[in-house]
Amino acid sequence: MAENVTLIDPRRLERSPDNPRLIFRQDELEQLEQSIKENGILVPLTIYKDRNKYILLDGERRWRCALKLGLESVPVIVQPKPDRMRRIMIMFATHKARKDWDPLPTALKLADLESEFLHRFERLPNEKELSGIASISRGEVRRLKKLLNLPEEFKKELMLELELPRSEQRLTVDQVLETTKGAEALRKREVIDEQEENNLSRAIVHKFKRGLIKSTVDPRKLVRIARAVERNELEKRTARRVVMRLIDDESYTIDQAFSATVEQADYQYGTRQLADRVQARLREIEKGNQGISPQLANVLRQLAAQIKKLL
Repeated sequence: MAENVTLIDPRRLERSPDNPRLIFRQDELEQLEQSIKENGILVPLTIYKDRNKYILLDGERRWRCALKLGLESVPVIVQPKPDRMRRIMIMFATHKARKDWDPLPTALKLADLESEFLHRFERLPNEKELSGIASISRGEVRRLKKLLNLPEEFKKELMLELELPRSEQRLTVDQVLETTKGAEALRKREVIDEQEENNLSRAIVHKFKRGLIKSTVDPRKLVRIARAVERNELEKRTARRVVMRLIDDESYTIDQAFSATVEQADYQYGTRQLADRVQARLREIEKGNQGISPQLANVLRQLAAQIKKLL
């Protein structure tokens, strides 16, 4: 592998179609452009030759800035041409060192890597193999695969969001993942059907973008609502009522839905426990033929009146 640095006209270079980096934010490019203007390109680009073309393996942002600045040459390291699977593996290895790819484009490229593995070995890689050739953890493989399974409309929405400067982004990958997980839990407990699951996910994503819901983990409360239904701690019709309101009412939050269901159910469960203990104590008094003091008698009369009023 040739490691000698040479100079080449950046106009002779072409971007790699296999680069997982699909988003090039203008504000970040401008910062890098200023750095190159002041200090030059400190890290050489990595390229390979394909017939009469020079293709980038690493350094597309530096290359774009060089073109913008009108540089006559850039430092490069020329490597032998790798096959497509090897090219993607190299780029994933670079990602592991820098941690600066956006998750969704990375997931899309992981699918390409999986496809190349299938083409070469006539089978899909298992999780361990995919983790190894992509130079990422198995946990990250699972996370990226969850992104690939998102509905197309959410993937498109996330890609549009990624094109904005980071300071202006209102929707994250994790928010969408948590949202779809929460909606799926409710559908599995038959609180909602498949179409309503999609509508719920869409409504919550919209509320994240508007800033009405801010905490990424808020959708986990939907999972707790679903589990409360499963354990018969919450009536399905009650859960469905608040979920449908989440869909239909643009100002209704997950916190409000949770308070009206699980928190209310927990409160009533705690009240039942208190009532059971009072009844048990009264049975003890009755069984033991113990007398009741005037003070206790007064409290019990007040309690009976309060119960009668509630019922």
